[in-house]
Amino acid sequence: MKPLAGRCIVTTRPAAQAAVLGRELQALGAEVLNFPVIAIAPADPAPLRALDLAGFELAFFVSANAVEQAFAIRPRAQWPASLRVATVGPSSARALRDHGCSEVIVPAQGFDSEAVLALPEFQAAAIAGRRVLVLRGEGGRELLADTLRERGAAVEQVGVYRRSCAALDPAPLWARFARGELSALLFTASEGLRFFLEITGEEGRMMLAGLPCFAPHPRIAEALRAAGATQVEQTLPGDAGLLAGLAAFFAAPSD
Repeated sequence: MKPLAGRCIVTTRPAAQAAVLGRELQALGAEVLNFPVIAIAPADPAPLRALDLAGFELAFFVSANAVEQAFAIRPRAQWPASLRVATVGPSSARALRDHGCSEVIVPAQGFDSEAVLALPEFQAAAIAGRRVLVLRGEGGRELLADTLRERGAAVEQVGVYRRSCAALDPAPLWARFARGELSALLFTASEGLRFFLEITGEEGRMMLAGLPCFAPHPRIAEALRAAGATQVEQTLPGDAGLLAGLAAFFAAPSD
C-alpha cells in the first residue's frame, strides 16, 4: 500500500507552484487539497528592463516565482550567456533549467540563504569585486544581499513580483476539518502561515492545534509553534524532505 493512501494533505503554496508537489503527493497515494494562501502578482517591470545585464557577473534568483517573473520581463534571449545564475533550491533550479540555463549554482542541501552563503562561489575570495543581481519578491529577506556586500560584492536587488494574501473562502476547508477528513497541513513559507491565519482566523488556529503540521525549515517550524500548532513535524529541507517526512510519519504505527 502507498504510504499516504487514505490521507488528505493540505498544501498552502501559491497555485502556480503547487502542481509538482501535488503530483508527488498523489504518487504516494494522498488526496491533495491545495489552499493557496499566497497570491503572486508581477511587480513593476521597469527596473529590470532598464538594467544593463552585461554589467553583472552573477544573477541570483530567490525562488521559482522570481525565475518565472524575471524571464517574463526579460526573455532568456536577452540574458548574456556569460552571466552565471544561482538559486536556492531544486524547484527554482528546475525552473531555471526549463528556461535554458544549463549550469545552475545551487546548494545540495539546506535550500535557504544560509546554505547559499556557504557555497564556494559566494565566499569572499570568489565574490569580492563582483557585481551581483538579486531577483526577488518585494520586501524579501536582506541576509543574502547584506552578507555579500560584507564580502565585497556590489549587489543590486530588483523586486520582480509581489506577494499578498489570497482571497479564499475558508469554509470548505473548515468543513472538511470538522468532519475529520484532513490528515495534515503543509507550510513551505512563514509568510504562508501568516496569510493562512489571516484567511481562517480562529478556526485556522483550531486546525493548527488539531492536525499534524509539516515544515521543511526551522524558521517555519518555530512560527508554527508560536501560532499554537501542537504537533509540528520539521522535515529535511525541500520537497523531497517533506515527502519523506510525511511518508515516515504516516507509516509509523499509531500509539
